[in-house]
Amino acid sequence: MTGPVDIRAVDDWSQRIGICSVTLRHLAPAEVVDTCRDAGLSRIEWGADVHAPPEDLALVTQVRELTEAAGLMVASYGSYWRAGASPMAELTPVVTAARALGAPRVRVWAGDLGTDAADGSTWDAVAGALTDACAVARDHDVGLALEFHRNTLTDSVDTTLELLDRVGDETLRTYWQPRLDEAVEPGVDGLRRLGPFLAGVHVFSWWPGATRLRLAERTDLWAAVTDLLVAEVAPCDLLLEFVPDDDPAFVAPDAAVLRGLLSR
Repeated sequence: MTGPVDIRAVDDWSQRIGICSVTLRHLAPAEVVDTCRDAGLSRIEWGADVHAPPEDLALVTQVRELTEAAGLMVASYGSYWRAGASPMAELTPVVTAARALGAPRVRVWAGDLGTDAADGSTWDAVAGALTDACAVARDHDVGLALEFHRNTLTDSVDTTLELLDRVGDETLRTYWQPRLDEAVEPGVDGLRRLGPFLAGVHVFSWWPGATRLRLAERTDLWAAVTDLLVAEVAPCDLLLEFVPDDDPAFVAPDAAVLRGLLSR
């Protein structure tokens, strides 16, 4: 990164560090909150699979209360609703739960096929479902963000941008995370292109393949990512995910590494 560092931008980014609760799926919500608070994190993306299932609004409300009582924020609601594959009727309970949770957005998935297997009808179905989903989300005063993930239509930067363009609704944004086995430079270049549409970053170190590493073991990647974010992207959520062995003992050290990279 060239030029002087904007200290205010560093502070803004440092205050957006949190965790995805799926990282600690085996812990109770109260234990997730304690781990997050003890690590100096500010926010949690609560997963809809275990910690905050949409069919149990009493539990969802309890999770919100635990989060807020600890002085933390709900970053987002990590749903498993898949546009073009999941029934539209399943989205309303999801966004209703997001509202009960106090989540500003819901993570959704761009279908269940990668672009190498998707044909025109798949693209039409996913884009159409996302268009309808945006209307539902607005009615509930929440946003949507696409999971940037293999085996979906957002398995590359090009296809993610194409899908966002086809939907053409500011209600819909996207997450970013490292793609499997992608080198640092093309990965960061892709993040730069997604920057104007970014809702958050899922922060983890896998290399090679899905081998889980500590964040400090890929500082080449995360130093380049944090440099780009501070210099060029409006602050959004930085959510730790997939620590080795899902071990909560790794959360605080990884958070410290990320804070150090932001402020270096």
